[in-house]
Amino acid sequence: MRNRYIYITLLAVLGWNAESTAQNGTRQVPRLVVNITIDQLRSDFLEAYTPLYCSDGFRKLMEQGAVYENASYPMQQTDRSSAVSTVITGSVPYFHSIIGQRWINRETLLPQLCTEDPRQNGAPSPANLSVSTLGDELKVATHGEARVFAIAPVCDAAVLSAGHAADGALWLDEQTGEWTNAKYYSRQTDIPLLSTNKLYEVRDYIDHVIWTPFGQESDSGFKHTFKGNKKYQEYQTSALINAHITDLALSYVINQMMGADLVTDLLCLTYYAGPFNHQPVTDCQQEIRDTYLRLDRSIGQLITRLEKSIGAGNVLFVLTGTGYCDPDYNDYSRYRIPTGTFYINRAANLLNMYFGATWGQGRYIEAWYGNELYINHKLLEQKHVKLNDFCLQAKEFLLQMEGVRNVYTSLQLMGGDNSLITKVRNGFHPSHSGDIIIEVTPGWNILNEDTGKDRLSQASTIPFPIILYGAGIQPVKVQTPVTTDRIAPTIARAIRIRAPNACNSEPLF
Repeated sequence: MRNRYIYITLLAVLGWNAESTAQNGTRQVPRLVVNITIDQLRSDFLEAYTPLYCSDGFRKLMEQGAVYENASYPMQQTDRSSAVSTVITGSVPYFHSIIGQRWINRETLLPQLCTEDPRQNGAPSPANLSVSTLGDELKVATHGEARVFAIAPVCDAAVLSAGHAADGALWLDEQTGEWTNAKYYSRQTDIPLLSTNKLYEVRDYIDHVIWTPFGQESDSGFKHTFKGNKKYQEYQTSALINAHITDLALSYVINQMMGADLVTDLLCLTYYAGPFNHQPVTDCQQEIRDTYLRLDRSIGQLITRLEKSIGAGNVLFVLTGTGYCDPDYNDYSRYRIPTGTFYINRAANLLNMYFGATWGQGRYIEAWYGNELYINHKLLEQKHVKLNDFCLQAKEFLLQMEGVRNVYTSLQLMGGDNSLITKVRNGFHPSHSGDIIIEVTPGWNILNEDTGKDRLSQASTIPFPIILYGAGIQPVKVQTPVTTDRIAPTIARAIRIRAPNACNSEPLF
């Protein structure tokens, strides 16, 4: 294990090292990579508030960075968990296994969190992430010497972006109001975590917090307080959480001496830019505006402090979004826009009745979640029914239902590459996804009456960028469409390590 205090003496000769590197025509490897994922970032909002930004935040990134304006995810449906996993692994759910924040556990037939680890009594861990991450490969390449940390408002974003070999993953516990590090990770973070909670513990002051618009009088605009059993969940979706992320990031850079020597370190940050308390955007436009303005200041503070302490050419910042946003559940029928409700539980029950009349009574569809149906494979074996025959008949049956646009089966998705279903296949994983995936017509709601869970089917894209800044990156704007699975190989190339083991995408440059 290296002694970082000894390496501080090397800082005095870094100027000579940079000059020598330039003379030899070789780009210097950054000492710190800051990988920023902004949950629900939208280009339209990012651009709308440009005149109000400070000079060191979003404005600096957009004017002095390499901006890929048309970014997207290479799978059909994205949420925070699958997006973070795709960015950090350079692959898709078909390989990295994280199809979403939750899926049905085939043993219990109950929803399971993506970070839930039965081997740790359900405690959070990256065990369900089935491939290596950028941080993992950095640890391997440096024989464990690199420092790798992740900080996020919520557990799944922190743990998944940290990966398997990281030193720590911090998030705000929505039950206690404390900043928490998963026990899975190194004990080395325990001491700074104690001091962190003393400085930034939310529970000590949340009852007295009043969120009002940035730079305005408290009696103008909105005013939010945080009370009740869900006060910490609400705080996680407020603009105030992002300042904590930045403060924690700077604290850990100092305490863990990240970027203090010639071994590259990795800091993964997740910020929040979605609507407050997951309300419709139309109902909280002032809060959205305030979120972007405060986030701009937080990112500006992060950039300024790190460039000053480590050196402008020694830090590489990479920023992107999660490619989705909370749906607005508008009453389309009021405006004569085609809409409807598809009842996933009724579809499953009808299939069970249909196959019961064909092969005998039984629970052929044993579970359903979102728009996916899970088949009882043991029952098919008992009835001597071939899975392929079952899937084909189920598909034909479902396609006759109103609101169903298409139906995909696990056999179809695993049977080979087809350009027409590639994005569906990329978001599928044999162990976690359902056996039958129903594509519901956009504008329709998918309702599970058993749980009350409601989801709006959408096929529209959410525009967001990929921005690289620092470490010798030249300013440029690129309009050619790119996908986020290219971020990991881009960083890997910049710091001269192997890309994650399931990554087969080309770097962005």
